[in-house]
Amino acid sequence: MTPQEGHQRVGENVTKGKPDMHEAIDSPCYSPIEPGRYGDLAKPMEGSNLLNYPSNFDVLLENYINLLGDLSRKIMKGVALALGAPLAAFEGGTAGDAFWVLRLIGYPVSADILQEERTDIGCGAHTDYGFLTLVNQDDDICALEVRNQSGEWIYAKPVPGTFICNIGDMLKVWSNGIYQPTLHRVVNNSPRYRVSVAFFYESNFDAAVEPVEFCREKTGGVAKYEKVVYGEHLVQKVLTNFVM
Repeated sequence: MTPQEGHQRVGENVTKGKPDMHEAIDSPCYSPIEPGRYGDLAKPMEGSNLLNYPSNFDVLLENYINLLGDLSRKIMKGVALALGAPLAAFEGGTAGDAFWVLRLIGYPVSADILQEERTDIGCGAHTDYGFLTLVNQDDDICALEVRNQSGEWIYAKPVPGTFICNIGDMLKVWSNGIYQPTLHRVVNNSPRYRVSVAFFYESNFDAAVEPVEFCREKTGGVAKYEKVVYGEHLVQKVLTNFVM
């Protein structure tokens, strides 16, 4: 079974070698990849969805995914305009067939986790893999933390009716560092179970992402990052961040 097929139990997600104290539903929440479409590159991401949901759940998820995909494309148009790029800069080979991931994540309270399995981190410090992440989190629980430029961990406090928008690794490379991903983590110290729904908007699975010329010109004329094939980057992360 591939990482995205089914329910991920507490401790099965790993960040920097340490188990994370959250559980998640990852199925059917990955952009579908037909077997063989990308050759060996996407082999670990292929597979069928195994869970049975209430009859209307798949429809609700599909509608939600479509809405967030539309919102993400609008945000990326804003990013392009802010950089002085054409409005459709991300609609070709970079993100014309954008890969996406939706994760339904639950963070138990410490008392509900076996003592021998317990750590104090719901999700360890990391950056996201793609272009953008839209996070819909419980309105009244502070748990998501971001590291500011002074190196301090501060809460990304929930604002009802809004999403947290994270910048990911691919946007850092594409913009030659003009946009930087923010290191973030989750620590649920509240006495309540926390729910977070994260939508990851990525580049094309097989896109070779590299600093574009007009961003290099804005940052000294030199590419600060090497070319990255998004699918390779994702698969490497997935194979090291899940208990297989």
